[in-house]
Amino acid sequence: MGAAVADDAFDLTPGAQIPLAGSAGQTAATNALASAAYRDSPVAEILKTDNEWHKSTVTPGRKWATIFAPNLGEAFSRAVQVRMLGGARKPLIQSFGLEPQVVVEHCLAATRIRKERDSWLTAVMVLCGLIFLPGLIAWLLVFQIRRMVSRATDKRASTLATALLAAVGVLAAIFLLKLPFTGFWAWYARAAIVAPVVGWLWAKQICERTAKDLRDRWAGLLAGGGIAAKIPEAVPGSPGETAAEQLRQGLARLTAEQQSNSVFYAGPKGILGMGTRWGSWHLAEDLVPIDPDKEIHPFRSWDVIRAIHDQLRMLERGPLNTGGFTRPSIKHWVVKPIGEGAAEVSRPTGTDVDAYQVKTHAIQEICNKQQFGSGDRHYLGVQWTLWDGQLVITMMITVTVLHETLRIEVTGHALGPVHSLFTSAPAAKVKEVPKAIRFWETREQKLPLVDSDEVVRLAVRAPFTWYPPVLDWLGGKLVLPEPFGLRHAWAEQPWRHRFMADDALRAATPVLRVVHSAAIRLMKENGVDTEKFGTRSGVLSGLVQDASPGKADLYDA
Repeated sequence: MGAAVADDAFDLTPGAQIPLAGSAGQTAATNALASAAYRDSPVAEILKTDNEWHKSTVTPGRKWATIFAPNLGEAFSRAVQVRMLGGARKPLIQSFGLEPQVVVEHCLAATRIRKERDSWLTAVMVLCGLIFLPGLIAWLLVFQIRRMVSRATDKRASTLATALLAAVGVLAAIFLLKLPFTGFWAWYARAAIVAPVVGWLWAKQICERTAKDLRDRWAGLLAGGGIAAKIPEAVPGSPGETAAEQLRQGLARLTAEQQSNSVFYAGPKGILGMGTRWGSWHLAEDLVPIDPDKEIHPFRSWDVIRAIHDQLRMLERGPLNTGGFTRPSIKHWVVKPIGEGAAEVSRPTGTDVDAYQVKTHAIQEICNKQQFGSGDRHYLGVQWTLWDGQLVITMMITVTVLHETLRIEVTGHALGPVHSLFTSAPAAKVKEVPKAIRFWETREQKLPLVDSDEVVRLAVRAPFTWYPPVLDWLGGKLVLPEPFGLRHAWAEQPWRHRFMADDALRAATPVLRVVHSAAIRLMKENGVDTEKFGTRSGVLSGLVQDASPGKADLYDA
């Protein structure tokens, strides 16, 4: 729904508009997730990142076609592209602390590299496989049986699988030397046995070269640099290139949705994209005039919020030159409640929304009027992105007035680092073997990046990459957790990291005091007796210094 509204606001003038790479201070989390597009580990590794609220799913393919199964990089790139750029995609959750567009660009770049490799492998399959189809089918059956047997946990089964391949090789050699027939078909039979083997050797060189390139990009991203993602297919060369134009618009839509000022509260999951609510502090007292003979000068919730907003902009300043807060992002949010188990979200639409942004007058209306009953709510958020994007601290403030009671609520949200799976560097493929002379000692022997089974898998998949749904049906695919956002789907709790936890806890006290002082100052200016507010604020100022976070969204009722 939101996409239709946002499309009208995008700049669709001619020319290439490739979005910029990640912002400064957010590269670690961005690069960690982007590196998943280049990984060659098993796709089941992604299941290690599941947490209490968000779980990925690896759907299996056909049991007889396990040779078509994707690895982690292939499955991740495919799933992220479809989910974030697909024409009929659902709305996304913002990815605070990283640049989702950069991750998508690396997925596109990894896919392009694999397509170039697959074009060569397809040519190999045609020249050395399709022309000699009987031999190809025989060898593929052997590898498929070997693959199925070797997946067993029993070591004897794995040894049996290797022995099977060796036995077939011996039989093939015997068959080459002595055939039961002669003439053209004898030579064709010999070629049908040899050609797939020659094709395998050729394909191995192609796969090894590409694997090295992908691993270099993987390592480069985690090192903080790496080769930039190149996606020439997103640059329209002429008005008739609709595919490139659609891709460019998809990237622009992704950036616009990332800047949206509407978020979703999913019960115990907290605000999606900001993490669970770990602390909540309430200041609620009656509005009593200082002079009983005079009435309070009228003001609204928005006036209090504006005073708090102006004061929060001074957070980075202090009386001492000892570091302190970095510049925070201060933003007005429209928060929409959804069910804890909701499978999708819907963004606001209508005349009050422009390119996923709820307009200021509509936010002011929500702040002043939608305080009780159904409807969206207004929050003022102050957010820090720390630890190179690995920690996102958000303090949310809301002001309500019911009858004669003014209530100021401050809640703390924290989103931890991306799962450690995404920060693991590529390990060299080696094995320990005994030394030739000093046999009681061992040495590391370097192995090729692509083994024999992997060469066969890549070669068999290559001709089908022109239509990925076929590969999804044959080999399976990765299904992302919903509602999906790149950052919160694979985030760990920050409380396991001592310094991250300290940063989250330390931010609460100054923010709470600034919020209270700004609100009390405005009430004094409008003739409100603030004595009870001041007393209550002092009590909360002590409570906020509790050294441990809680689970504020789990009400023990």
